[in-house]
Amino acid sequence: MNILYDERIDGALPDVDKAALLAALEAAEPELKILHDAERLRPYECDGLSMYRTQPLLVVLPEHIDQVASVLRICKERKVPVVARGAGTGLSGGALPLEKGVLLVMSKFKRILEVNAPGRFARVQPGVRNLAISQAAAPYDLYYAPDPSSQIACSIGGNVAENAGGVHCLKYGLTVHNVLKVDMLTIDAEPVTLGSDALDAPGFDLLALFTGSEGMLGIVTEVTVRLLPKPVVAKVLMASFDDVEKAGRAVGDIIAAGIIPGGLEMMDKLSIHAAEDFIHAGYPLDAEAILLCELDGVESDVDEDCALVREVLMKAGATKVQQAKDEAERAKFWAGRKNAFPAVGRISPDYYCMDGTIPRRHLPKVLNGIAELSEQYGLRVANVFHAGDGNMHPLILFDANTPGELERAEHLGGKILELCVEVGGSITGEHGVGREKINQMCAQFNSDEITFFHAVKAAFDEEGLLNPGKNIPTLNRCAEFGAMHIHRGQLPHPELERF
Repeated sequence: MNILYDERIDGALPDVDKAALLAALEAAEPELKILHDAERLRPYECDGLSMYRTQPLLVVLPEHIDQVASVLRICKERKVPVVARGAGTGLSGGALPLEKGVLLVMSKFKRILEVNAPGRFARVQPGVRNLAISQAAAPYDLYYAPDPSSQIACSIGGNVAENAGGVHCLKYGLTVHNVLKVDMLTIDAEPVTLGSDALDAPGFDLLALFTGSEGMLGIVTEVTVRLLPKPVVAKVLMASFDDVEKAGRAVGDIIAAGIIPGGLEMMDKLSIHAAEDFIHAGYPLDAEAILLCELDGVESDVDEDCALVREVLMKAGATKVQQAKDEAERAKFWAGRKNAFPAVGRISPDYYCMDGTIPRRHLPKVLNGIAELSEQYGLRVANVFHAGDGNMHPLILFDANTPGELERAEHLGGKILELCVEVGGSITGEHGVGREKINQMCAQFNSDEITFFHAVKAAFDEEGLLNPGKNIPTLNRCAEFGAMHIHRGQLPHPELERF
């Protein structure tokens, strides 16, 4: 069975009278941009997980919140599913449209509404690019910390939907740690504010619940983000290793030494060669793995930390530790890492980017496990990941034109995620579940937990019209997948038919 795209989701939805829906939308909002012919719908068939495509029923591109509200009200009345989309850079099929649903594209909401330097926050619309926030805050010596590799293109609304991270999330946190407030619309077009301008908000922490909910609970209309002062100085060490396991152990050694780097990234030999050929970052081609460790703060502290980390790395078995000599070389080191995905895309017709998280102490074991699975499935895997917080991004290289390779890549990816769960980790760190990992949710969570997730969803969207078929599997699906979490040897819901 194809893991990533399951046509049963669309098949289970009721048929929609496209002409009547289009007429209703045009009557309610004459200025609303609506795409409805096949050729114009084609660019919206997928998100960043481009090998799986579905043509939406309609695409709407609102420019005003009242247009968004009208779309939601009309779709709710007609029981038409709505999938929200930002910049379309997501890698888990979270914004994959439905053949019987409306794709609500929020990319025209791209205004930075306020940069408040004394308060150290910015108010932005959901279509604002991640990097644009830091650019707007730069004149005040402030910046927005979460920095996904796609930050030049990805939008803050999508970052909230997926709880995006980045190379500096070890020290400065994920999106959830850097968002103060979100304004959103429910499926009933009701405006709701989650969080507050203050340090805390009364009641349940619904902002944290909403962050990472993948468009299943509401539509983001405005985000207030936390801004941080730019570090006085930042320095990067690049450590070369002749063994991947040694590099993995060195990660834990650095944290154990009491140092929390601004960024701590790892790349294996395959990704090193791909990035060096693409970016010419100055990476050592004879290394089996490298660690990039960035230390930031005031200069005296950073110099002290650099000396200590260098000592830790050499003790851990590094063959060479090189410090970026200036800001230009520091930027080059990071450019290689941030362009690792497109770099790998140059050496393989296709690749499948995974996203799992593990306890740091299990890095050597999981890297060995990935190598064994790579050999078992006959597909190369390039490892690039946020080593400091255990968020792994194995890139599975394959050729979709070769019969059977796509399916092998899917199954290999599933096995890697299940290995992450086995060692006490998670099936995702920052890319979300979407359609991609919905079966592996069954391996991570038991039936009571999945039932609870459905209850949370129903509290916001009782009829399940927002992004259906994503993130949360049904219990029947888990039974069919054959990977339902077993608690104390008891298979939950034994009455469910297993296929």
